[in-house]
Amino acid sequence: MLDIAEELRAWCAAHREFALATVVAVTGSAPRGPGASLAVDAGGTALGSISGGCVESAVHELCLDAIASGEGGLHRFGYSDDDAFAVGLTCGGILDVLVTPVRGQDPVRPVLGSVLEAAAGGGRAALARVVSGPPPQL
Repeated sequence: MLDIAEELRAWCAAHREFALATVVAVTGSAPRGPGASLAVDAGGTALGSISGGCVESAVHELCLDAIASGEGGLHRFGYSDDDAFAVGLTCGGILDVLVTPVRGQDPVRPVLGSVLEAAAGGGRAALARVVSGPPPQL
């Protein structure tokens, strides 16, 4: 995400609606590792990359859906011998991608903006998100 931190910080500051897709786990071979991010705004403009090819296109669509619905989630992409032509990684790896919508006055916006400001300035920052559990934790 560091490669898009400055531009994404500007999106946060401008209250632009977008979704952020971040690689959170990789098994086997994959084009990019954990932390690689793709941001897509409501108009379809994209920043960054998580893998390229078919997975990138599928994640772009997931981001647009997340902006529209306000619902993100954890998605898995990988190669399957059962369905070699499905959206997946031809390199044989598996990617887990977390999609987070950032809309209007979402509480995540100022937190993400602060983390991005620190990252863009060369500082250290971390952001954690609970992705499963009872609704009060999510």
